[in-house]
Amino acid sequence: MRLLIVYYSTYGNVYRMAQLVAEGAGEVEGVEPVIRTVPELIPASVVESRADMKAGRETQKSVPLVTKDDFREAGAIAFGTPTRFGNVSAQLKNEIDQLTALWLKGELEGKPAGVFTSTGSLHGGQETTILTLMAPLLHLGFILLGVPYSTQELFTTQGGGSPYGPGHVAGTDNQRAIDPQEAAICRALGRRLAQVGLKLRNE
Repeated sequence: MRLLIVYYSTYGNVYRMAQLVAEGAGEVEGVEPVIRTVPELIPASVVESRADMKAGRETQKSVPLVTKDDFREAGAIAFGTPTRFGNVSAQLKNEIDQLTALWLKGELEGKPAGVFTSTGSLHGGQETTILTLMAPLLHLGFILLGVPYSTQELFTTQGGGSPYGPGHVAGTDNQRAIDPQEAAICRALGRRLAQVGLKLRNE
């Protein structure tokens, strides 16, 4: 089973989270994690004028853009986004808004899905971003998964992460590394999506 991890990342933090989700999914036998990104909407001139944005782009230059076939072929999907005023980034939402053809045919119905996010500050909208992104996923027919409290790191995290999904606090300069608790919660989501996806596929 293919587990699609589709994300948008400006500075590379959500991309690093996507890699951790893939690590967790890869621990489950019979699951192939696939990482894909979405088109950038920020003008190239703006990206080129910012060293931090350019560095973020450079770390992701080898990641392919997601296709409709990626969505069709996936048995489970993880969606990753930075917060934008407590909501999903325009780049990822733009991709989701183009799934109408799959929605009309019910091609995404019954697939497990989860959401992960990164913020600049501790109370920067992690939970609202995940919850608001879940609304269109419900319209598309996904079965939503979070991270249960059997993941012990939910009790000890001082950065990001909640039962709604993994989170990361990148700091005001977007340079804070993903800490061990945040990383463990990312891997936990990947494992859970993989395990539930396989169970649903084998029913």
